[in-house]
Amino acid sequence: MAIDVDEASVADSATSQPESAHDEQFYCSLTGRPLAAAEVYWAPPLVTARELVTTIFTTLLRSPGNLGHILFAEQADVPYAQDVRDQLADRRSAEQLKLLVGLLAAAVLIATPILLLALR
Repeated sequence: MAIDVDEASVADSATSQPESAHDEQFYCSLTGRPLAAAEVYWAPPLVTARELVTTIFTTLLRSPGNLGHILFAEQADVPYAQDVRDQLADRRSAEQLKLLVGLLAAAVLIATPILLLALR
Protein backbone atom coordinates (compact mmCIF):
# COMPACT_ATOMS: atom_id res chain seq x y z
CA MET A 1 0.00 0.00 0.00
CA ALA A 2 1.55 3.28 -1.08
CA ILE A 3 0.91 6.62 0.51
CA ASP A 4 0.87 9.63 -1.79
CA VAL A 5 2.64 12.62 -0.26
CA ASP A 6 2.40 16.08 -1.68
CA GLU A 7 5.98 17.41 -1.49
CA ALA A 8 4.80 21.02 -1.43
CA SER A 9 2.75 20.38 1.70
CA VAL A 10 5.70 18.60 3.34
CA ALA A 11 7.95 21.58 2.59
CA ASP A 12 5.30 23.99 3.90
CA SER A 13 4.88 22.03 7.12
CA ALA A 14 8.65 21.91 7.69
CA THR A 15 8.98 25.67 7.46
CA SER A 16 5.64 26.73 8.91
CA GLN A 17 5.49 28.30 12.33
CA PRO A 18 2.97 27.82 15.11
CA GLU A 19 -0.08 30.05 14.88
CA SER A 20 0.49 31.74 18.26
CA ALA A 21 4.06 32.71 17.48
CA HIS A 22 3.55 35.65 15.11
CA ASP A 23 4.50 38.46 17.51
CA GLU A 24 7.37 36.79 19.38
CA GLN A 25 11.10 37.32 18.99
CA PHE A 26 12.81 34.10 17.92
CA TYR A 27 16.37 32.99 18.58
CA CYS A 28 18.18 30.23 16.70
CA SER A 29 18.47 27.19 18.96
CA LEU A 30 21.88 26.33 17.51
CA THR A 31 23.59 29.71 17.24
CA GLY A 32 21.51 31.86 19.59
CA ARG A 33 21.21 34.76 17.17
CA PRO A 34 17.90 36.62 16.82
CA LEU A 35 15.69 35.69 13.88
CA ALA A 36 12.90 37.42 12.02
CA ALA A 37 9.65 35.44 11.87
CA ALA A 38 10.02 35.03 8.08
CA GLU A 39 13.41 33.30 8.30
CA VAL A 40 12.61 30.79 11.04
CA TYR A 41 13.03 27.09 10.23
CA TRP A 42 11.10 24.89 12.68
CA ALA A 43 12.56 21.47 13.49
CA PRO A 44 12.80 19.11 16.47
CA PRO A 45 15.47 20.04 19.02
CA LEU A 46 18.98 18.64 18.75
CA VAL A 47 19.40 15.93 21.37
CA THR A 48 23.01 15.06 22.13
CA ALA A 49 24.16 11.55 23.00
CA ARG A 50 25.14 12.76 26.47
CA GLU A 51 21.68 14.26 27.10
CA LEU A 52 20.04 11.03 25.92
CA VAL A 53 22.17 8.76 28.13
CA THR A 54 21.78 11.09 31.14
CA THR A 55 18.02 11.19 30.67
CA ILE A 56 17.78 7.40 30.42
CA PHE A 57 19.81 6.76 33.58
CA THR A 58 18.12 9.53 35.58
CA THR A 59 14.67 8.29 34.59
CA LEU A 60 15.56 4.68 35.36
CA LEU A 61 16.66 5.69 38.86
CA ARG A 62 13.75 8.03 39.65
CA SER A 63 10.70 6.73 37.79
CA PRO A 64 11.30 3.78 35.44
CA GLY A 65 7.64 3.68 34.42
CA ASN A 66 7.96 7.02 32.64
CA LEU A 67 10.95 6.01 30.47
CA GLY A 68 8.83 5.05 27.45
CA HIS A 69 6.82 8.26 27.66
CA ILE A 70 9.95 10.43 27.93
CA LEU A 71 11.80 8.73 25.09
CA PHE A 72 8.94 8.39 22.62
CA ALA A 73 6.88 11.52 23.26
CA GLU A 74 6.82 13.97 20.38
CA GLN A 75 9.00 16.99 21.08
CA ALA A 76 7.89 20.49 20.21
CA ASP A 77 9.68 22.10 17.29
CA VAL A 78 12.23 24.81 18.06
CA PRO A 79 13.38 27.69 15.83
CA TYR A 80 16.55 27.49 13.74
CA ALA A 81 18.01 29.87 11.18
CA GLN A 82 17.62 28.76 7.56
CA ASP A 83 21.36 29.01 6.92
CA VAL A 84 22.32 26.56 9.70
CA ARG A 85 20.38 23.62 8.26
CA ASP A 86 23.57 21.98 6.96
CA GLN A 87 25.33 22.52 10.27
CA LEU A 88 22.33 21.09 12.12
CA ALA A 89 22.32 18.02 9.86
CA ASP A 90 26.04 17.51 10.47
CA ARG A 91 25.56 17.79 14.24
CA ARG A 92 22.66 15.31 14.16
CA SER A 93 24.79 12.86 12.15
CA ALA A 94 27.69 13.24 14.57
CA GLU A 95 25.42 12.61 17.57
CA GLN A 96 23.96 9.51 15.89
CA LEU A 97 27.48 8.22 15.24
CA LYS A 98 28.46 8.80 18.89
CA LEU A 99 25.41 6.88 20.04
CA LEU A 100 26.09 4.02 17.63
CA VAL A 101 29.72 3.71 18.75
CA GLY A 102 28.63 3.78 22.39
CA LEU A 103 26.03 1.06 21.83
CA LEU A 104 28.55 -1.10 19.97
CA ALA A 105 31.08 -0.64 22.79
CA ALA A 106 28.46 -1.66 25.35
CA ALA A 107 27.59 -4.74 23.28
CA VAL A 108 31.26 -5.73 23.13
CA LEU A 109 31.63 -5.26 26.89
CA ILE A 110 28.61 -7.47 27.51
CA ALA A 111 29.43 -10.13 24.92
CA THR A 112 33.16 -10.54 25.74
CA PRO A 113 32.76 -12.22 29.16
CA ILE A 114 29.98 -14.44 27.81
CA LEU A 115 32.14 -15.57 24.92
CA LEU A 116 35.14 -16.13 27.19
CA LEU A 117 33.04 -18.29 29.54
CA ALA A 118 31.54 -20.23 26.63
CA LEU A 119 34.95 -20.99 25.10
CA ARG A 120 36.43 -22.10 28.40
